[in-house]
Parts: sequence; C-alpha cells; structure tokens
Amino acid sequence: MKTIKGPAIFLAQFMGQEAPFDTLANLAGWARALGYEGIQLPTDPRLFDLDIAADSQTYCDEIAGVLAEHGLAVTELSTHLQGQLVAVHPAYDTLFDGFAPSHLRGRPQARQAWAVEQVQAAARASRRLGLDAHASFSGALAWPYLYPWPQRPAGLVDEAFGELARRWRPILDAFGEAGVDICYELHPGEDLHDGVTFERFLDRVGGHCRANILYDPSHFVLQQLDYLAFIDIYHERIKAFHVKDAEFRPDGRQGVYGGYGSWLERAGRFRSPGDGQIDFTAIFSKLAQYDYAGWAVLEWECCLKHPEDGAREGADFIRRHIIGVADRSFDDFAGSGADRAALRSLMGIDS
Repeated sequence: MKTIKGPAIFLAQFMGQEAPFDTLANLAGWARALGYEGIQLPTDPRLFDLDIAADSQTYCDEIAGVLAEHGLAVTELSTHLQGQLVAVHPAYDTLFDGFAPSHLRGRPQARQAWAVEQVQAAARASRRLGLDAHASFSGALAWPYLYPWPQRPAGLVDEAFGELARRWRPILDAFGEAGVDICYELHPGEDLHDGVTFERFLDRVGGHCRANILYDPSHFVLQQLDYLAFIDIYHERIKAFHVKDAEFRPDGRQGVYGGYGSWLERAGRFRSPGDGQIDFTAIFSKLAQYDYAGWAVLEWECCLKHPEDGAREGADFIRRHIIGVADRSFDDFAGSGADRAALRSLMGIDS
C-alpha cells in the first residue's frame, strides 16, 4: 500500500494584489509557513507562464527552484479555465469570455483553438516539471439540457458527447505523449459531472488511458451521489484529489437546485474541511486501501469562513487524515509459517 502525499494547497482561490498573495515566491513562503508541502499551481500568468513553460526546461527548473527554496513541490498544474473553454455552449459565451485573453473575447472559435493549445501546452510543461497528473475541466455542450424538459430530441446527448470527445482526443493524445494523466474535476456545469457522464465520455474516447478523474467529494454531496461508493467504482481512474467539504440541508422550500439562491442561501453549499458533512476519515481510508499514490490538495471554497482561516486549518486537517500505511499485517506475530506440505496436511490432503 501507498501513503497519500500532502498536505498541499490549490493556489487559485488565494491569488491577489497584496503580499503575500501577489507572487509565486510570496505565496510559497505563506503556504510553507502554514505547514503545506505541495502546491497545485494554476496556469495563470500572474504566477506561471504556460507558454514559456511548455518549451523551456530552464523556466520550469526556475519555478521548481523557487518552490524548493521553501520546501515545496508542485503537485499538479491546473488548466481549469482553459479546459472549460474547450467546449462552451453559446448560452455561456459571454459569461465564459472572461476566461480568455481580451483579444479572443467575442470570437468563440478562436477562443476554443487557444484553449486546446493551452491544455496541450500544459502536457508538455507538466512533463518538464516531472509531474504525472494534471487538473482540468471538460467544458460542456449538453449542460443546458441537463433537465429533460422540454423533452430532449433523440440523439442530442450522444451528439454532444461525440463532439466533446472529438475536441478532447488530440489533447488526450498529447498527454499520452507526455506521459501525464489529465484528471477531469467532475463538476456541475461540466458535461463530465458524475460517474455516468464520465463513462459516456470514456467510451467515446476509446477508454483512453490518460482520461482520469480529479476526485472532489464536495460536488457529489451537492448532487446527492454516494461519494464513498464512487471510490469503489472508479478508484483505478482517480489520479488527483481535492479536499473540500460541503453540506446539504434540504427543507420544505428548496433542495438540490437551490432556488437560484446565493451560496449562503442554498441547501447545498461548500464548506471548509471539517465544517461540512463529508466523512473524510472514510475517504482517506478508501484511497489508502486502493493505493492512491497522489496528493491530498486543499481547495478552499466556503460561504462562511475566511479563506486564510480555512487555509491555516486545512494543512493540519489533511495531515491528521493521511494514513501512514502499514508495511505488515497486524496479526503477523501469530503467523505459523507453514510450508506447502503442512498446508495440505491441515486440509487432510495427502502430499
């Protein structure tokens, strides 16, 4: 068995204009002071130049060196925003335009081509950094039709997943060439948001070995999916892990859909680790059982707690849940050490 690595922290929610959140070096010092050992690094130009990193080993070595000075490692790169732009339904064009550089806004086809190039570049940058996993979103073409009213025309979902697979297949092949797994965060708003949709996609990309999962149980609580059984089913494809809590408290007025409420007002909402309903003891146990060898990464999203408090508490929370796995069975002291002849004798079988 393998011991999960960590604690680590995803930096996307902490970037800012003021120190210590303004530069990678400052964020690294801040994270290390809180007790983190790794960072999941967004490919945001404020922290990391993906275009340079894809083709420059020197630049990647410099980034790794900045983190090593603080005793940190990169766990994964993240292209959540670029992955989202690989597939955007026209209903969301305006809202997602802000994820792209200004010169691409209002130009959906050019924006998509840029997004594909960006995620492919992340494969090369990940290889230069010595990483074996990468975090992203799938994007969505079918999401506006999630609820089957009006009735979905026959073939709509199949066509959407066929197109999604067509767009992602060359990206997956690029990750194959780089020897890196792309881990889709299964997330509402993405066409890949649960096990069934992941299976639909996996089937359309021919079971591609680089198509894997970033496991984040908070999204499953909000969907009322069994997040522990999910690990039993998909553990072979889980190659990244976000530690993020959530709670679901329906009442007589609202449930899963939340009544268009703010995060504070919804029945289902994200919380800092330990403040929600998720059984992380069971999650860490299952991941250890199935030899998950990756990192446990805090993703802070909470509608109540201050982010710096969440980050400070998160390092200790993850460390307390990581299981240092056993190197022998607990009952080895009582082992009989019988050879094959003795084993057959125990069963009354003549040698």
